[in-house]
Amino acid sequence: MITLHGKYKPLIQDPSRYFVLTGGRGSGKSYSVNLMALFLTFEKEQNILFTRYTMSSAYTSIIPEFTDKIEALGLEEYFEINRTEITNRVTGNRIYFKGLKTGSGNQTAALKSLANITTWICDEAEEIPDNNLFTKIDYSIRAKDIQNRVILVLNPATKEHWIYKRFFQEAGVNSGSNMTEKDTTYIHTTYLDNIENLGESFLVSMDIMKERRPSEYNHTILGGWREKAEGVIFTNWSIGEYKSQGIDVLGADFGYSTDPSTLLSTSIDKANKRIYIKEHLNKPNLNTSQLGAIFSQVAGRDTIVGDSAEPRLISELKRYCNIVPTIKGQGSVNYGIALLQDYELIVTPDSTNIIKELNNYQWSDTKAETPLQNGFDHQLDALRYAVSYQLANPNKGKYFIG
Repeated sequence: MITLHGKYKPLIQDPSRYFVLTGGRGSGKSYSVNLMALFLTFEKEQNILFTRYTMSSAYTSIIPEFTDKIEALGLEEYFEINRTEITNRVTGNRIYFKGLKTGSGNQTAALKSLANITTWICDEAEEIPDNNLFTKIDYSIRAKDIQNRVILVLNPATKEHWIYKRFFQEAGVNSGSNMTEKDTTYIHTTYLDNIENLGESFLVSMDIMKERRPSEYNHTILGGWREKAEGVIFTNWSIGEYKSQGIDVLGADFGYSTDPSTLLSTSIDKANKRIYIKEHLNKPNLNTSQLGAIFSQVAGRDTIVGDSAEPRLISELKRYCNIVPTIKGQGSVNYGIALLQDYELIVTPDSTNIIKELNNYQWSDTKAETPLQNGFDHQLDALRYAVSYQLANPNKGKYFIG
């Protein structure tokens, strides 16, 4: 007989809207949530949306996990299973399986159109890049006269992640808590809560990791939040005073509705291989005249190197400041990264967004050396533009382009 672990009973019993489930490898959180979802389909008017940010085929990746539990419970006659959903034959309730990320970018609208969803299980929630995407679906879970649940299942990432900020930092809740605060229930488990279901070899490997790699043990196994991401691209930086070396060149990256526009100053000490960096701007929803006023005030006659993907914007900004487009092309991102890695980076303590990005800018594929597109690159793109512009030609930045 399969039963729900005691720590997960609040999923059924608590009246909360939000449930945040954290834990490390072997903690049993996915197993327990999937089991709870099957139990929930036997209740009146319960339709469940199960998502992952990336899900190419639910039939081969997720549904087999549910099928195993149905068979272990001896409930095969009660469920109908196809490639995208599971239906409870007794109640008619369904579990829908969907991916959030699509090439066409319209999946959010499709998910919001699903009728009468009462529970949203967001598996691998740490992969959702921002709170905006989460909120759009969250607000569509609004069935009347029944409890609505939004369940986030995740392996903690870094403390810069929006989930940590929203559900822990802003809520005043310590990570690793098992408690209810306002409309949110927190459940944290580790392999120690699931030890009776784990093999001896796994437990031995945990003891070895705890002794030899304590940082990895605390994050991967105990489910702790990292101060900085593992495998970050830049480790060659520190906090310090901005020291102008006679020539300051600024970098700018452009955003609008969700992505911020950024502006930062750089000054390069080539003799001592140091780059001094200071953040000036990190804000979305700025129009051309607003950007122009800020750029003019901050930069004066100093050169600004902007994102060349916005040629019309750069052309319009030339009325306000001395701005030139960066040079982009195949390999330009890695070229800029390599230049930056060859220097010591000194970042002013008030450059909070640059510091955040340095702590979270990672390779998505270390073999191919492709940076991860996780939103921690707006300031660093501007930094690449400014530094590549200067180091590609030693005379650049010494003159004003009218």
